[in-house]
Amino acid sequence: MIPNTSIRAERIAADIDALAAITEPGRPWTRRAFTPMFLEGRKWLEKAMREAGAVTQIDAAGNLVGTIPGKHPQLGTIMLGSHSDTVPDGGRFDGIAGVVAALEVARALRDRGVVLEHTLEVVDFLAEEVSIFGVSCIGSRGMSGTRPAEWLARESDGLTLEKAIASVGGATHRLAQRDDIKAFLELHIEQGPVLQDDKLDVGVVAAIAGITRIEVIVEGRADHAGTTPMGSRKDALTTAAWIALGVEELGKALASGDQHFAATVGEFEMTPNAANVVPARVRMLIDARAELRQDMERFIEELAKGVAAIAEKTGVTVQAPRIVSDNQPTACDPDVLAVLDAACDSAGARHRRMASGAGHDTAWMARITKAAMIFVPCLDGRSHSADEFATAEDIALGAAVLLDAVRALDTKLQGKT
Repeated sequence: MIPNTSIRAERIAADIDALAAITEPGRPWTRRAFTPMFLEGRKWLEKAMREAGAVTQIDAAGNLVGTIPGKHPQLGTIMLGSHSDTVPDGGRFDGIAGVVAALEVARALRDRGVVLEHTLEVVDFLAEEVSIFGVSCIGSRGMSGTRPAEWLARESDGLTLEKAIASVGGATHRLAQRDDIKAFLELHIEQGPVLQDDKLDVGVVAAIAGITRIEVIVEGRADHAGTTPMGSRKDALTTAAWIALGVEELGKALASGDQHFAATVGEFEMTPNAANVVPARVRMLIDARAELRQDMERFIEELAKGVAAIAEKTGVTVQAPRIVSDNQPTACDPDVLAVLDAACDSAGARHRRMASGAGHDTAWMARITKAAMIFVPCLDGRSHSADEFATAEDIALGAAVLLDAVRALDTKLQGKT
């Protein structure tokens, strides 16, 4: 048990083990949204929420919500949670740790006989990970009223997203956007090595990076690899290689400051992809992530200049970089961040402010309420991997921070000091 709280690490460990056991056979740990395994995990979570004293429901957006009424429900809701779906062959902790920590906060309050002034809700958001429909954060976008209407018609194996949401208990014809949530908090594993390397317990997430994906297409010329002189080629691959190195160099330059920035050539397709043919065409998809929007704008500008210069140097045609998707960064609420800093101090957690380079449900909840999140360490920063690991003790300390923050918010949100 964490000192001065009713948070129990062994209870958290048992919850995570129970959910980890619900996985596709031979594929640890796979429980993708909309699958039978996902629904089985939801069934387990629903039972655990009820045992913690919550009334459960599936909302219109397909989220599983456990509600514990406050003394004065008219004050609104404090919500905690994350997601229980996984990537294929992913980890036991990504998302799951946040749902379990939220559940543990509810149990700790129950064990101490504490009833909040506000209603407390524990949420398992639907499909935070990229789903079979090619989109992510489906549940939190639905709850925040930011899910594009055209998404509902997206298909996978003859099933539309609208029908898939209905299959888990949602109802897209009903209004999903909430206006009663006064604060939202999410615990998540860091998915990076900073906390471990700095020997810290908690990262207080000040901002969630915006994500921009940019397509670059290089048009060379197919020729015989054995007979075409080296000086006469229009090799799409070598030009693409120069561009990829330029992306890395520019990304490192922008990441040299205090704010988070990362850029990756994550998709790469080459044709005709034959050993005896000079590459004729390359398509690259760049994933760039920035805590500050001005850094992203500089990256886009410098990328366009660099691509043009490389094309001129090599004599190979490169289409102007095309922005495929562009999400703005999200700043977490400063008042809630201050509460989380104080809660870390109260729990004795060594902590620092940091940015998240990954997207999270918090980014969408921040559109409708005061929202923030905390990170707890994960082993060697590994995530989206079967090797992903976080200790129950680290998650429990994070849950203790959440518990203290919830108690403080329950007072502060009423305008009391």
